[in-house]
Amino acid sequence: MLRALRQRRSQRGFTIIEMLVIMTLIVVLASMGMTQYRNSVTRAEEAVLKENLFRMNDAIDQYYADKNQWPADLADLAASGYIREIPIDPMTKSKDSWTTTQAEPDPNNPASQTGIYAVKSGSDRVALDGTRYADW
Repeated sequence: MLRALRQRRSQRGFTIIEMLVIMTLIVVLASMGMTQYRNSVTRAEEAVLKENLFRMNDAIDQYYADKNQWPADLADLAASGYIREIPIDPMTKSKDSWTTTQAEPDPNNPASQTGIYAVKSGSDRVALDGTRYADW
């Protein structure tokens, strides 16, 4: 009778080995989940960056087509109504970090002002595909 009671008590709980195996599995699954989460956040930020760059560069082209001159800076695009506001760079979390490329002077109109003709991210980070965000 005493022997049967001891066997029942020992079968009620988990052993330390079983607990370690379960904890190891939980840690492995949690770390895999965190990696996937971080990658999905980065992919979302990259999609926002691509969209912002496309919209701003398209607005610069529309500005040039309408006014026959490049905008002096990004604030001109917002002031003229081509974009509502300067978007935030999702990689640097700032509106002021955008880098602009200056247009070449127009040889047919030497009195015209030079302005910007392209916008790029000011981030020095590297994308998931291995390219730099500043090169997009």
